Amino acid sequence: MIAASPDPRQTSAEAPRAPAWQHALRQAFSRPSDLLSYLELDPALPALELPRLRSFPLRVPRGYAARMRKGDPLDPLFLQVWPAAREAEQAAGFVRDAVGDLDAALGDGVLHKYHGRALLITTGACAVHCRYCFRRHFPYAESLAARGHWQPALARLAADPGIVEAILSGGDPLSLSDERLQELLEGLARIPHLRRVRIHTRQPIVLPERVDAGLLKILTALPLDKAMVLHANHANELDSTVRDACRALRNTGLTLLNQSVLLRGINDTTDVLMGLHERLFSLGVLPYYLHVMDRVEGAAHFEVSEDRAVRLMRELSRSSPGYLVPKLAREVPGEPAKTWIPW
Repeated sequence: MIAASPDPRQTSAEAPRAPAWQHALRQAFSRPSDLLSYLELDPALPALELPRLRSFPLRVPRGYAARMRKGDPLDPLFLQVWPAAREAEQAAGFVRDAVGDLDAALGDGVLHKYHGRALLITTGACAVHCRYCFRRHFPYAESLAARGHWQPALARLAADPGIVEAILSGGDPLSLSDERLQELLEGLARIPHLRRVRIHTRQPIVLPERVDAGLLKILTALPLDKAMVLHANHANELDSTVRDACRALRNTGLTLLNQSVLLRGINDTTDVLMGLHERLFSLGVLPYYLHVMDRVEGAAHFEVSEDRAVRLMRELSRSSPGYLVPKLAREVPGEPAKTWIPW
């Protein structure tokens, strides 16, 4: 018996359509020359040599690039993503595992550094490759929690009743498909002693298309207390598309916080930091952390001294209400919590 040929119209109609955010991600800049051309910048601008660039390639969503000033090589958003030649310079004290992640790994993509909290390495994928990233050298292929439909990682959390908060990190957890993310969140919700889920993500900032109906439905249905820690470093990152994404996220019951990294030439002035915090608050996001940069290999040219950071915090505290002054912190490998820097 010969099977009937499928109706091509039916096949086309039933084919799943990729979400808009995945389409936007596929259109991201991945070649330095294309980004320079789009921004009308000198094609001779010094960049990382190709062999080094392959280990941590360029990735910049077009919507994020659209917020950069054309013709300005010192634009604060451009500087965060440009693979500058200075990344190849060796600097004393800058190492591949700057925060001691590998020593804190329990296996199955679970890191346990702090009392009551466990962190899951959900994916190695990000929508943007920030050149100061403290996990730019992380061995993701060996350390993901997604294996076995999350079951080994979930079993580790379930076996420790002292863990009351799960932190989703990566990479970027929102790089997961809705199906994978829902599977993980539902598994976490079944752990009796877990009270909170915290999601650390940059996608609502650099790829606000990710905040779509499917994601919002998943987050609204999550029965645990939930927080989302965004990552914005400059007010120019926060346009109307980010505003709309933040509003939608708040409507799911999320508490929205922001962490920033203090970066030389990008946000190391009082005026820039005040502008960032004021803009965040207008979007319903509270400043949470201002990090002294983790000393990861390849990022020394971004470092701001601790003395400079302390002076900035003092100036901020004189000019801003307390709820717009984040905690100044650094992560010290092996310490039981973030280390507050007194100012």
